[in-house]
Amino acid sequence: MSNYAESAKDLDSYISARVPIIGVRSIEQTRALRLVKEMAATPRRASLPFWVYTRATGLRDLRTNAPAQDDRSLTGAMDFAAQQFTGRAQATVVFVDPEDLSDDNTASRHVAELARLADDNSGSIIVITDSPLWSGLERLGMSVQLDLPDSGEMYEVIVDFLRDHHNVVPIAWTEQDARRAAEFLVGVPEGTAINVMATLVAKGSVETGDVERLAEFKDKHFGALAGLERVKLKPSDSQVGGLSSLRDWLGRKRRIMASDLRGTELRPPRGVLLVGVPGCGKSLSAKAISAEWRLPLYRLDLGAILGQYVGQSEGRLREALDTADRAAPCVLWIDEIEKGLAGQNDSTGVSRRLVGQFLFWLQESRHRVFVVATSNDVRSLPPELLRKGRFDELFFVDLPDPADRHEIIEMYHRRYLRHEPAPELVDKLIGLSEGFAGSDIESALHEVGEHLFLNGPDSLRPELVIDTFTNTFPLSRTNPEQIEEIRAWGRDRAVPAGKAPASADSGPGSPRSRRVVVYGD
Repeated sequence: MSNYAESAKDLDSYISARVPIIGVRSIEQTRALRLVKEMAATPRRASLPFWVYTRATGLRDLRTNAPAQDDRSLTGAMDFAAQQFTGRAQATVVFVDPEDLSDDNTASRHVAELARLADDNSGSIIVITDSPLWSGLERLGMSVQLDLPDSGEMYEVIVDFLRDHHNVVPIAWTEQDARRAAEFLVGVPEGTAINVMATLVAKGSVETGDVERLAEFKDKHFGALAGLERVKLKPSDSQVGGLSSLRDWLGRKRRIMASDLRGTELRPPRGVLLVGVPGCGKSLSAKAISAEWRLPLYRLDLGAILGQYVGQSEGRLREALDTADRAAPCVLWIDEIEKGLAGQNDSTGVSRRLVGQFLFWLQESRHRVFVVATSNDVRSLPPELLRKGRFDELFFVDLPDPADRHEIIEMYHRRYLRHEPAPELVDKLIGLSEGFAGSDIESALHEVGEHLFLNGPDSLRPELVIDTFTNTFPLSRTNPEQIEEIRAWGRDRAVPAGKAPASADSGPGSPRSRRVVVYGD
């Protein structure tokens, strides 16, 4: 059952029970008012009076929209409601965002007195607001939470809109396109979704490729997100060298991410945890996923989430994750996740609560938010974060092997030197770059590119490139103990992100082969 249908069911029962005050909480006033009108329009309530007050139109009949009185003030509407609750039975007055009723103030106490009058004569007050009601009002009645449209409701909105414009402009969308569009627009108000669709129609046609454009529209809607930083991508961010196993795995996850999963027990992919040697492409992978999947990329800075007051950190994280859900489908990048969730010296328990809150969201959220979390200091990661089933997979990003270095060297050579490298030069650089991370290779070729920029293309000699690589000292040489410790951890605890190492031939000291019996053969 959709949230709209569930809210309608609850509201219908509360009106029938003549609950004295009913709070309908929603950021979509128009949609919430439509819900109330649907409940008032049922045949069994045809003889019951319904009025609605808004600041713009004053007090009117809910069904006919005829003015109820000339006084358009809130005070006049409350006086009218008091007269109705005193003089007749089963009257209902709807107040749309009247004033701040979230705390103990004069307006809240006035509404509470009206609710008591309504209760004496089977009347009801319905308050449509985007904030919680004061607890004194909550105790007098019931509440309904009308959330933003889910994918099913959004699909109906899109189909209805396209049906209205079917003979106006050419529309190339299939049912699957409309379903994907609904997934893209989940998290925005119904009115915003209609505005987006109207923008597509206004250009003269609705093409299949317009489905992907919806991510751009939604990204603009969430231009300034609380707790999240929008990451702008460069064209080069889509290029990643090596990491072939990771890239193959991501290709399969992309198909699931874009599929219609209704009618199955499958859920959208949760994401991936990338651990390993610094500078080997973990952060670049998050950008590449976003670019290749054509989804917006948001960065969650856990260091900025931490606050100085009790409960502030947890509240900020909750708000950021809720916002990511509303921005879905998207890629959520959490760089160096251990810095925010390690908590090795945390005596307050904040880090542990943040871990629990994050893992609960990761487990329960059904929105299409693909998390790419990276970590360099794997030893400080909390064990519960590494348990199988938290992320879809845990990959170890190791130093690139010769084949991966070949691909990385060619990629950065083309980027910074603007031409293809000679095969014999690549072979020499592969040998010289033993122990290099991808960032070391990029740094060396970037330095050559600077020389080329300052001295002209005629200054480029193979010896210059070779000398630059020779004089580059990677982290694996300056801090070999740390790198070897990281690599030793990753060999046994994670799936290799690059090509899987070839299995050694059996010989003395080799592990004994295992026989697997397949029953039924």
